[in-house]
Parts: sequence; C-alpha cells; structure tokens
Amino acid sequence: MKKFLIISVTLIFGFALAAIASDLVIESKTQSYSETDNKIKMQGDVHVSIDDAHVVGDKADVTVTADNKLDTATFYDKPYAFQIKGKKKSEVKANILRVSLINKVVTAEGNAQATVLDGKKPVVVITSEVQEYDTNTNVMTATGSVIMRYKDIETFSDKAVIRVSKGGELQRLDLIGGAKVKQEKQHVSADHLIYSPTTGELIGIGHVSSDATMDDGSNLLLKSSYQQYNQKSNTFTGSGDVKIWFKDYYAQGPKVSFYPDKKTNKPNEIYFTGRSSVTQDIKTIEADKIKLILRPKNFYADGNVKTTIRDISNAKNAGEDGLF
Repeated sequence: MKKFLIISVTLIFGFALAAIASDLVIESKTQSYSETDNKIKMQGDVHVSIDDAHVVGDKADVTVTADNKLDTATFYDKPYAFQIKGKKKSEVKANILRVSLINKVVTAEGNAQATVLDGKKPVVVITSEVQEYDTNTNVMTATGSVIMRYKDIETFSDKAVIRVSKGGELQRLDLIGGAKVKQEKQHVSADHLIYSPTTGELIGIGHVSSDATMDDGSNLLLKSSYQQYNQKSNTFTGSGDVKIWFKDYYAQGPKVSFYPDKKTNKPNEIYFTGRSSVTQDIKTIEADKIKLILRPKNFYADGNVKTTIRDISNAKNAGEDGLF
C-alpha cells in the first residue's frame, strides 16, 4: 500500500507542479481577446504545452486580471492533460480542467480520472467527481465517489486527502466517508481511514470493520470503534465495543491487541483487556483478561473468571473440543 501511494502522488503532483512553474505555449486554430470579459479565447485543436506537460482539447479560455496578468486557464469539453518522463506517463481527464496560475491550484471537474502508466500498463488509477491539486500546500483532494486502484489494492471513499512533502513523498492519506480498503484476502472499512508511511500505521475511526481470510480458508471478523494496524511490527489494536467472530468463537470486550507468531510473523495471539467474554456454543467465559490463540486454537482467562453454561442438560458435551 505504501508503494502504491508514493507512486501515485509523486507522478500526478509532478504534472501539477510543472503546470505552475513554467511558461505556457498555446496553439489553436483561432485565438481572440475580449476586453469586456477579460478573456483570451481559444477554439479548435487547442494544445497548451508547459515543458514536458501538455493539455489538449477543443475549447479553452484564459482570464486576464486588470493589470494584464494571466489568472485562470479553463479547458472545456473533456480535455486531456498528460506528462511523459521516460517510460512513465501521468495523465488527467475530466469534463473541465482549471489551472489557477495565481493561486497555483489545478482542478479537474466532472468524471475526473488521474492515471499513471508504466509503458502502456496503468500503474495507478484515481477516479472521482472532482480532483484538486494545491501546489502551495502539496495537498491533493478528491471528492465524490473516490476510487483508487493499484494492482490488487482498491480504496473507496466519499473523499480522499493526500498530503505529500515538497519532494513528492507521501506524508499522510485520509479516506473520509464510507472508507474501504480491499487487498487480496483483507477488507477494512470505517468512517475514516488514515495511513501514515512514516509510522507504517493504518488507523480506522468510527464503525471500523476488518475482515480477513486465514490460510485455512476461515474468516476472522473484527468490529470496533477504533482500530490501528502497524505494518512494521505486524501488530494490531482495537478499542471501543470490540467484537470478534472466528470459527465457532465469539468474543467481546473494551480493548483487544493482536500479536504475530514468532515463526510465521502472522497474527496469532489475541489479548482482551478489561472485562471481556468469549462464547463457544453453549459456553461463555467472562474475565478481566482473556487470551485467544488461533493456531492451534486455545484459550486462557484470568481475573474474576466466571463461566456460564446454558441448558445444563447438554453440559456433558461441554468439554468436547471446547473451552475446557
């Protein structure tokens, strides 16, 4: 995920920065200037080049300030912007493309799509209703049905905010509103997802749900108010009405921590802290601390342990392949 984000924002921001930093060369079939509305109007085969960055379309205009400075260049009727550097190509498509030469903001409006290609193969594709690149703050903001794709990774959200350094390196990604990340056998959703490459952390806030398919094909589903995953240590924490479903286990408590197996480095030990419970079939155990082992499946409870067996007539079967 980290590599995907760095590639996308570096190359796409590279286009935006080039568009602001250099002189414009404008070619078209016709060009006219109207002093009434202070616009330079271009019609037919419009081609604007800025070093190795280009914008092509059929219609465009540039507003001019009272002191004869170029203000905003607007391209209409589904323009196409692209930049080529070696084998890499970044391109932006939209119904309307605006370049503010004074505020240094590039905005793609209506069916906006930003793509990074390696040769002819798309590496990163970002689609949304609107995409804005602010080169003053190095922030890209996409709004309206935002979808980002990189290989087997897909993200979905109502809004995405990407913050990068001056060198184009990712500092933080925010997916806001109906946020989802899908990668192979893992799905994460939340009201707000935050990714930081510096700490290697993915944080979910509000109605967080993590669904992972294990090596044996079984599913582990975890829901809580807050979740935090650290890529570097492969550890995971969750808090706020934590609920876990795994095979025939159902566990709940105020806080949970996952730790990897020392040999496989895959999450295997689950620790509940605070008054928690685990249920298997007719048996429920409550304790101040609970430890679950996924492989081999095992269970430990400590602190004011309370065991409840529902329907005591079945108690003779309670010990078979269960918690006791």
